[in-house]
Amino acid sequence: MKVLVTGAGGYIGNVLVRMLLQDGFSVRGLDTYWFGKERLPEDNNLEIVKGDIRSVPIDVMEGIDAIIDLAAISNDPAGELDPLMTWSINHLGRFRIATLGKNAGVGKYILPSSCSIYGFQEEKVNEESPVNPLTTYAKANLAAENDILSLSSDGYCVTVIRQATVYGLSQRMRFDLAVNGMTKGFFLNGKIPLMRDGKQWRPFVHVKDTARAMMMILKADSETVDGQIFNVGSESQNYQIFNLAERVAEGQGIPFDYEWYGDPDHRSYSVSFDKISEGIDFDAEMHAEDGAREIREALDSGHLDPNDSSAITLSWYKELIEKGEIS
Repeated sequence: MKVLVTGAGGYIGNVLVRMLLQDGFSVRGLDTYWFGKERLPEDNNLEIVKGDIRSVPIDVMEGIDAIIDLAAISNDPAGELDPLMTWSINHLGRFRIATLGKNAGVGKYILPSSCSIYGFQEEKVNEESPVNPLTTYAKANLAAENDILSLSSDGYCVTVIRQATVYGLSQRMRFDLAVNGMTKGFFLNGKIPLMRDGKQWRPFVHVKDTARAMMMILKADSETVDGQIFNVGSESQNYQIFNLAERVAEGQGIPFDYEWYGDPDHRSYSVSFDKISEGIDFDAEMHAEDGAREIREALDSGHLDPNDSSAITLSWYKELIEKGEIS
C-alpha cells in the first residue's frame, strides 16, 4: 500500500513516516517543509514531494491508496497569528486534498483533527458530545471535519481522529507542547514552567501512540471506520495540568519544583476514549512519565538542542512570515 502523508516533515509526520516505512508501507511525503526535510530518513520507499496542499495538482495522487492529512498550522496560538492563513490551510486546504483524493480514486482518507474542538466542558465528553471550539485553530478543525466527512461514500472511506494533546520525542521536535515544554524547563532551570492555575483538565497522547492509531485505522475494515470520528488518547491520561507536572518530574527522577507563568488557560476538558478502544482495540502504550524520560535523556546526551528556534512553532512561523517565506 502506498500512503500519501501530508505534513510529513512535521512533529507527528516525522514519527508516522518512519513507523509506516518500518511496517512495510510505501510513503509519499508531501509538505512545504517549512521546518526542513533533512530530518526525514533516506529510504527507497519514501518519496519526498515539496508542495502546498492549497495548490498541489491532482498528479500528487497518482498511485496512492490512502491519505493521512497531517498538514496544518499546528496549534492554538499559532492559529491566531494569521487567522486567514489558518482557515486556508487547516480547513480549505485539507478539504481540497480530501476532494482530490476522492476524484483520483484513492480508497481511504484520515483527517487528524484535535480534541481542542471541545474547548471548555464541565463534564467528560465523547464523540457525540456538543463541541465548543474557542480558537481559530479549533474552529477550522471542526469545519474541516464536517466538510470532509460529507465526502464519505462507497469506495472512499473517510475517518476523523480527534487527537489528545501530543507529547514525546520526534526528529522535528516541539517544545511548545505541555509535557515537552515542562521537561525542557526542568532541564534548563530546575523548575517546571506551569501555566496558571494548574486546575484545567486536558487529555494527552504520546506521538508514537497517535501515529499507531492512524496505522490501525489504515488497516481496519472500512465498515468499522468509515464516516466515524474517534478520540485518540487514553482514559488514564486525562490530567489536570498540575498533576501532569508532577508526573513529568517523576519521569525525570528529580524532586518536583515549579514556577507559574501566563494567564489562566480557559480551555479545560476531559475526554472519553471508549469508542476507539472498543472499535479497533486501541490503547495507549506510553505515558507522560515515559515521554518526559525520553526527552530528558535526549537533552542530557546532547542529541536534542533545547535552544532550537524551530521547536517553538509560534516563534518559527513569525520568523518565516517576517522573511516573506510563508503566506
